[in-house]
Amino acid sequence: MSIESKEDMIKGKTNQAVGKASGNDKQELKGKAQEAIGKAKERVDETVDKVAEKINRKN
Repeated sequence: MSIESKEDMIKGKTNQAVGKASGNDKQELKGKAQEAIGKAKERVDETVDKVAEKINRKN
């Protein structure tokens, strides 16, 4: 897991919690989006690792 993707997920969860606690729907939605971005980055990182592993095995 990359640090950048982990940061996005943590910031997203934090924004969701703050938004929910304060009744700020916009901040809560922003947090959900930010968390989703973090998860997407994590999936991309995993895919890149798998592809690199396959390429290295062929060489």
